[in-house]
Amino acid sequence: MAYLVGMSNATIDSLVIGIVILGLLIARQLTTRRLRENYRLSIILGIIGLVEFVDFLKTHSTGETRIIEAVAGSLVLAAVMGVLRALTVKVWREGDQLLIKGTWLTAVLWVIAVAAHLGYDYLVVGGKNGEAVGNATILLYLMVSLTVQRFVMLNRARRLELTGQVS
Repeated sequence: MAYLVGMSNATIDSLVIGIVILGLLIARQLTTRRLRENYRLSIILGIIGLVEFVDFLKTHSTGETRIIEAVAGSLVLAAVMGVLRALTVKVWREGDQLLIKGTWLTAVLWVIAVAAHLGYDYLVVGGKNGEAVGNATILLYLMVSLTVQRFVMLNRARRLELTGQVS
C-alpha cells in the first residue's frame, strides 16, 4: 500500500487497468479457443495505451531521453516475451478449426513479462519516475506482446499444418 501513496491518480488508474487486463488475458490464454487472425484487442489496447502515455507525457518531462529509452527497450522486451509465450501454446486441429490453449508456462511467462516491463522501466528511468513510466505504458506493452504472440502462433500453426504436424 505504501507503494501507491506517492502515485498520481492517473498512474494508479493505469496500473489497475493493466493488472485487470493482464488477469483477463491470462484467463483467456488458459482456455481452449479458436486461433483467429484477429487483432481487434491489440488495436483497442494500443489506442487506450497511447492515450494513457500521452497523458503521462503532459505531466512529465518529454525531453528526457531515459523515458524514450525505457519505452523503446520495454517494447522490444514485450516482443521477445510474446515470441517466448507463443512457443508454449498448444496448437491442434479439430475438424476444420485450429484450436489453441496456453499452458501453465504461458501464464507464468505473462506474469514474468509484466514484472520485467515494470522492473526494466524502474531501472532505466529510476525511482518513482520509472514506476510512473512503467505504469503509464503497461497497455502499450501488453498490446505489443499480445500482437507478437498472436503473429508467431499464426505462423507456427501454418508451418505445423504444412508439415502435417497438426492433427
